[in-house]
Amino acid sequence: MRPLIRVTKEFPFEMAHVLLNYDGPCRNVHGHSYRLFVTISGFAADNPDNPKNGMVMDFSDLKSIVKAKIVDIFDHSVVLSQKHNKEKIETLKKMLGNTVIVPYQPTCENLVADFVDRIAPHLPTGVKLHSLKLYETATSFAEWYASDNK
Repeated sequence: MRPLIRVTKEFPFEMAHVLLNYDGPCRNVHGHSYRLFVTISGFAADNPDNPKNGMVMDFSDLKSIVKAKIVDIFDHSVVLSQKHNKEKIETLKKMLGNTVIVPYQPTCENLVADFVDRIAPHLPTGVKLHSLKLYETATSFAEWYASDNK
């Protein structure tokens, strides 16, 4: 019987955000060096004729998905909740350039939940998203586990 294997890849990116109605300094535009760890699970291919033999998923294929769905969108952007005043959003877009508007407060916790929805549907058959870990700072992170969300 083949063992179920978990495979993890790290994705660093830079991003700024603003927390609407927050009662501390994070209510202002500020940035972080994020590190996203994506862990998938599955069974390694067991077919010598398969160019992916021995792999759950090729790291380069996982990189392509996460790059297209997360990094290319969020890297060097400013993320704002759509609940901000529309005038403020337009002003920030003009001033700051790459602005991503999301339907939630852009906390680490909400971002990691959003990233699940952006990645999971694009994984190949037989490969499951096991967990995501998003570091906002060197000592602070949020985690999502599939087993907690069934």
